[in-house]
Order: sequence, then structure tokens, then C-alpha cells
Amino acid sequence: MKYLFILNDPPYGTERSYNGFRLANSVGQSGSDEVKVFLMGDAASCAKAGQKTPNGYYNIEKMIQVALKRNIQIGICGSCMDARGITQEDTVAGTDRASMQVLTEWTLWADKTLVF
Repeated sequence: MKYLFILNDPPYGTERSYNGFRLANSVGQSGSDEVKVFLMGDAASCAKAGQKTPNGYYNIEKMIQVALKRNIQIGICGSCMDARGITQEDTVAGTDRASMQVLTEWTLWADKTLVF
């Protein structure tokens, strides 16, 4: 199966993006399913490199790195990045600036789309 996860919430303050990455990484762990994650709105900041969180607290950057190791493709809404002053150089290596056209293509590609 092909899964698309669309995340909208910031990396911290709510647990929606955290839970979205938890599920995406769990689905991607099987290796038999294809998974893509699209970050838009405040979720664009999930891909910011250099996140430092207290010991024992989840770290979205590390969750993204796990996803990338599982061949999960991660796109970040370009206009959402621009609105937040995030450049491609600011993001976790392996994530990609994307567009509404990419999101459209991924949505049509997916068998299932989950929105967080």
C-alpha cells in the first residue's frame, strides 16, 4: 500500500505532528509499504535542523531522521517555509522543499491519506 501523511501542526506544543511521525515511522518500518510525509502550515518547522529538546523529551528532528532511513520521502510546503523564514539550508538533510503540485501528485499516488 501507499500512504501519504499530511502534517499541519508545529513540532512542539501539540502532539499531532509527533503522533503523525510515530505512525508514519511505524508503517514505514515494514519495508513493504511506501510512505510519504508532507509538512505544511506550522508543520514546516518540524523539518528545522538543530532542534534541542530536554533529555527524555521527544525530538521531531530525530524522528525525521528515522523516517529518512526508512526511505520515507518528506516534502515541505515551500510557501509555508517562506512564510516562516525557513530556507532549504535550515532543514534536515534529506527533506525537500515542495509545492502544492507535489502535494497534488502525492495525493493522487496514495492509496490512503492520513491528515494530522
